[in-house]
Amino acid sequence: MKLGYFAMPVHPLHRDYTQVLREDREAVIFCDELGFHDAFIGEHLTDKAESITSSMLFHATLIHSTKQIKLATGTTNLSHMHPVLVAAHAAMFDHLAEGRFILGISAGALRSDAEALGMIDEDRNQLFAEAIDVILEIWERDPPYKIDLPDNRFKVSTEVSIFEEVGVGIMPKPYQQPRPEIVGTVVAPYSKGVIAMGARDFHPLSANFLIDKWAATHWANYEKGKESAGEVADTADWRVARTLFVADDDATAKSYGKDDANSPYRFYYSQLYKKLKRSNRHTVFAHERDEPEEAITFDRILEDLVICGTVNDVVDQILALREITGDFGELVYAGTDWVDEKLSRRSMQLMAEEVMPRVNDAISSSKAAE
Repeated sequence: MKLGYFAMPVHPLHRDYTQVLREDREAVIFCDELGFHDAFIGEHLTDKAESITSSMLFHATLIHSTKQIKLATGTTNLSHMHPVLVAAHAAMFDHLAEGRFILGISAGALRSDAEALGMIDEDRNQLFAEAIDVILEIWERDPPYKIDLPDNRFKVSTEVSIFEEVGVGIMPKPYQQPRPEIVGTVVAPYSKGVIAMGARDFHPLSANFLIDKWAATHWANYEKGKESAGEVADTADWRVARTLFVADDDATAKSYGKDDANSPYRFYYSQLYKKLKRSNRHTVFAHERDEPEEAITFDRILEDLVICGTVNDVVDQILALREITGDFGELVYAGTDWVDEKLSRRSMQLMAEEVMPRVNDAISSSKAAE
């Protein structure tokens, strides 16, 4: 099982913007030093807490500050820009990073972003579906382009202006062929979108704010999608994100991970709960699909979703998660604000150097026994 990193990110509103951007960069650089496989960074245009406006632009600053980690958009919001822009920018980024690039995609869920862009009443899921079709067509075709897909609003052509002798009318293809890995974040139980991911060989990342049993529902649907394409799903392609804090002692783990008023984990889920409740999507925290709303308490959310403890405790909790979900290929560590930089860095270090080797030893031993 590989270890990845994901940050929305979420920072307290009083913090200096330059400082938190520097901290977010340092987190990815530290992941690279620790051997994390990839780092997904989210983007929003109109959120002071989640303040990275372009994950691709942010990651471009890290290409030459990192050595091996794959830089992943987490996600590029396809409803926000024309697919020609995404296709061209992503292809260039892939070359700049010499293949250390993953294109994470979504429709873009933040309502204030849509309002600011003048598209609050648009069907962003439909925009997303149409945009990704055009992006793939651009990468697959040779110029001159004449892309006019049925029921797709995006028409792309360079037939009129093509001048191949000097290179005009030609868009770059990605460094990775036939294309970079494409990853979609899955945020709903029993998501039907995962079926479409499997059919198109996009890879799922189950969100860290879904309880274990809801994350487990994603794999069956992904398998269905792969079957529809005549292929067999590989658990190596499934990422599961979790909110994790590893400490050297129980008291620190409990305090910084859940109990202390200044815990970044408390702040993270406070922000997330308020945002999801306002958009009537907070039922992702429910234990049952028809559970009464009053049963969903903040303390229960923390108990359900924050994995914290000493090394052995966290190893046990990850293995217990895997008993519910089944096998998956990558555990994605959800980043939070560095309220205490020393504790935050220590957690990531313990995760990479002690937790994951023990988890993988336990998995190998279990498979050998079977």
